[in-house]
Amino acid sequence: MGSPVLGTNLLCQVGILVNDIEKTSQDWAEFLGVEPPEIQITGDVNEARTRYSGAPSEARAKLAFFHVGPDVDVELIEPDKDPASTWRHDLDVNGEGFHHIAFVVQGMKEKIAACERAGYKLLQTGEYSGGRYAYIDADEKLKLVLELLENDGPAEKAGAV
Repeated sequence: MGSPVLGTNLLCQVGILVNDIEKTSQDWAEFLGVEPPEIQITGDVNEARTRYSGAPSEARAKLAFFHVGPDVDVELIEPDKDPASTWRHDLDVNGEGFHHIAFVVQGMKEKIAACERAGYKLLQTGEYSGGRYAYIDADEKLKLVLELLENDGPAEKAGAV
């Protein structure tokens, strides 16, 4: 066996696309027996520097994070209606439901390059307060989208995007 492509095999997040984050967040809160988390909104294009399919995108989304284990979050994502993004594309094509699994990485550029060498395609990148993310199309081989999360501080779990 070789080493993992990302240098880690620790899953930190499961992302779910939704049409109504307030309702779905309430449903998850009731299911888990917790209070609904605060709904966050991703930064605008100047802050988030979102790129989708290689081009700048004004895509934004509402997010809610449920901590379901010491190192794992369930992330609910309600994308804007119009700007192009992996969130909007996948919600329009596949409907509500599973979108991605995420791993915290160090050295984002190197990890993206490692994914591309392994045959995976970069879909979308962006930044959040304290770090950055990348969505990788791993559908052909792994049957899903991967998200890479890199924090500016010490390597730890990211509640990001």
